[in-house]
Amino acid sequence: MVNAKGIARQYRRISADTHVNEPGDLWIKRLPQKFRDRAPIIKSFDEGDAWIIEGIKEPVRFGLTSCAGVEPEKVKAWVRFEDIKAGGYDPAARIKEMERDGVDAEALYPTPVLQIAMCAHQEEEFHLALVRAYNDWLSEYAAYAPDRFAGLALLPNRGGPKAAVAEIERVMDRPGMRGVVIGCYPNGTLAIQPEDDLVWRALEERGLPLTIHVALTQSIPAVNKAKLPGYGRFFDAPNRMIEMVFSGMFDRFPNLDVFFAETDFGWLPYVKEQIDNNYSRLEPMMQFGLKKSPREYIERHFHFGYMTDTFGVQHRHFVGAERILWSSDYPHVSADWPHSWRTIQASFSGVSPEERALILHGNAERLFGFN
Repeated sequence: MVNAKGIARQYRRISADTHVNEPGDLWIKRLPQKFRDRAPIIKSFDEGDAWIIEGIKEPVRFGLTSCAGVEPEKVKAWVRFEDIKAGGYDPAARIKEMERDGVDAEALYPTPVLQIAMCAHQEEEFHLALVRAYNDWLSEYAAYAPDRFAGLALLPNRGGPKAAVAEIERVMDRPGMRGVVIGCYPNGTLAIQPEDDLVWRALEERGLPLTIHVALTQSIPAVNKAKLPGYGRFFDAPNRMIEMVFSGMFDRFPNLDVFFAETDFGWLPYVKEQIDNNYSRLEPMMQFGLKKSPREYIERHFHFGYMTDTFGVQHRHFVGAERILWSSDYPHVSADWPHSWRTIQASFSGVSPEERALILHGNAERLFGFN
């Protein structure tokens, strides 16, 4: 990737999964006038600041999604927006924060609760307005340094797959926009439908990856409840992976890539073994109609992001180093900023220089088009 000075950037470390902290006036400024009184907005309370989001009964605190670098004993759910690191909403500040952590580029995802809330809205016109406003803001953020950011456009899931394709056409030619993320399937449900092929075709033609952050869902999020957030990141991914394989979508779109962000991958060898075992037993009777075995599709089309998965790294040969992408999860509670290298070093014993390069930057360069 050539930077603003016309010099080809050499990447050493790309985080395939980081997040923004959306500014409190994002939707107030960008939604059509008739929706602005319903816009997600940050409001101040005695305890701190929090998002007010239609459909969620209580204020949505953001202390755990903005606390990278804070000592564990000082992390708290309630914070003031002006006290969080500016890189969540300011790309110039973000680059300084990246450089402190030795990170050359990042893929940018929404704050999960905001993404889920947008995707769960059933009202089509309002849903589309929310998504478009977010994507407009994100594309401006990514355009600040297209060689440093991979903006991932949120695809709408109301209005049918044609609306999702229209959003791809609307935003994906903007500088720094490098992939899409879905909250549920473009048809508006949690089950793949033939009509979704419109979207898969558009992505394949453009060479864009389809990404899923942790899980698909249509439920308005329950907030402020989790006792141990993040422990079950991989619960949904195996089912989605199997669903995609058996839908036949990869026979129709053999060059489509899928990235599961923040799901880790130490579970994958077991899943591959079990899928192939049961496929071999049932195929003669069921006649699934696949051109390849499930394992072959998984090993060709799927990629997996992780922050800390020492078991997975040490058993990477059962996954393939070319399918694994390191992530920092900055600025969330799981991040080790500004010392990400310590976590990497702790789990990379015995990893060859070639595999290390793939996991830390090469796979992200290929998947998100940085090279």
